[in-house]
Amino acid sequence: MASMSPTHCRWGILGAAMIAQKNWQAIRDAGNATLVAVASRDVAKSAAFIQKCQASAPHPLVPEALGDYDDLLARPDIDAVYIPLPTGLRKEWVMKAAAAGKHVLVEKPVGVKAADVEDIIAACARHRVQFMDGVMFMHGARLKRMRAVLDDGQSVGDIRHIATQFSFSADDEFARGNIRANGMLEPLGCLGDLGWYCIRFILWAMRYEMPVRVTGRIHQLVTQADAPPVPLEFSGTLTFSNGASASFHCSFTASNAQWAIVSGAKGLLQVSDFVLPFAGEQTKFSLMHSPFEQDVCRSDMHEGKKVETLNEPSNNAPGSQESQLFRTFSEGVLSGKLDLHWPEITLKTQRVLDACLEAAR
Repeated sequence: MASMSPTHCRWGILGAAMIAQKNWQAIRDAGNATLVAVASRDVAKSAAFIQKCQASAPHPLVPEALGDYDDLLARPDIDAVYIPLPTGLRKEWVMKAAAAGKHVLVEKPVGVKAADVEDIIAACARHRVQFMDGVMFMHGARLKRMRAVLDDGQSVGDIRHIATQFSFSADDEFARGNIRANGMLEPLGCLGDLGWYCIRFILWAMRYEMPVRVTGRIHQLVTQADAPPVPLEFSGTLTFSNGASASFHCSFTASNAQWAIVSGAKGLLQVSDFVLPFAGEQTKFSLMHSPFEQDVCRSDMHEGKKVETLNEPSNNAPGSQESQLFRTFSEGVLSGKLDLHWPEITLKTQRVLDACLEAAR
């Protein structure tokens, strides 16, 4: 591999998925990253992707369109690859990228099952490349602030319950043609696509303590053509050794929702948009300390709400959580130091997801 730029991590994208359009701009906005090439199985598709994205969020140098994933991995002028390929194809190409000496940022769910993730992490360790999943909210300034609040011992106190929901209401065409409803390409359905974020938030709140017991329930399934059915709507619970519990709901059939509540002995932390912050120049969360008063026949519960606001762009700008994801990853690549925290929390997330699905089945 050729020596890398001392100031910029050089990126390639494997696949022209919709989520890659957002991360096209995130790479540009990171400040320490350069997008060199985009590969698809059809060079016309990657060229069209580049043309469309360049018109929306232009890079100083137009990335090159390639028609073969292997050609991108063979390039000496690429240090890291972003892989948004379907889950059913992901392991093969992450393993190939690691073997080619490329650092790997991959979409979630990372594997069909935890054994896949174990193999992926082992390959990345063997080839001395960084591995990370693409959960953007992990890199936002808001999450750091919420961590400080949860740890101060007063705002929330000992965590007793965490509740999350991530959902959107898909149309009939989604069930017929979207890959997230295809059991060959995305065998985990809404649990992998949406539930991954809920489980990650819960584990983050619990400082990555693993639950001692989980439950799961598939409320609806969807089947495409000859592919196996996948969860269309799923809920689960987690119980921890200290008695704390968590619940999550993910669905392709409920209206847009992405909220989380951390309930403690002293208060509540609430965030209404934990996955994709609501559009604007600030991110927010709230703390609730709701006193109850009773005076003979009169009973009052007071809201006791405090909103914490951070000057942090919601998306599509330098300093947003997705640009910080690429900035953090690129910093690690440029430093030459591997951060083993990221693969560790990926594997924990996948193991909990697997356990919830097994419990449901």
